[in-house]
Amino acid sequence: MFKIGDYAVCPGHGVGQVTDIEERDLGGSKQYFYIIRILANGMTVMVPTDSEMGIRELVDDSEIEEVYQLLTDHDIPIDNSTWNRRYREYMLKIKTGSLKEIAEVMRALFLLKGKKNLSFGEKKMLEQCRDLISQEISLSQEVDKKDIDTRLDSYFEA
Repeated sequence: MFKIGDYAVCPGHGVGQVTDIEERDLGGSKQYFYIIRILANGMTVMVPTDSEMGIRELVDDSEIEEVYQLLTDHDIPIDNSTWNRRYREYMLKIKTGSLKEIAEVMRALFLLKGKKNLSFGEKKMLEQCRDLISQEISLSQEVDKKDIDTRLDSYFEA
């Protein structure tokens, strides 16, 4: 259960802060919702408090280390399928909200970028992945986001 002021990760949206918990009457039954303001864009989302799939807590240090390990492993096959097929597959991973899945997409796009030009959509997706990862890690570890951005970029410098 989250409290007002807690940070929560909303899959597909990123990190947000619980600003309120509201009670709503839906078809004669009362239901409670977290009101979450997404930090990246200020958007507000409502998530049922009893929803297991809706939101999760920030990652812990052990999962952050797994993400960093994943990003350093560049010995993976590069996906040479069409850009729209890659885009669909990557979007499914991003929407899970899993930081490791998002890191896999970021790594795949960075490695692909070294071989050929990315489409406009892939470039935007790469930036989105980088922002989602750095924002969550910076909040979880209470470190400046720019320091995390620098660390993430360092894994892919030639």
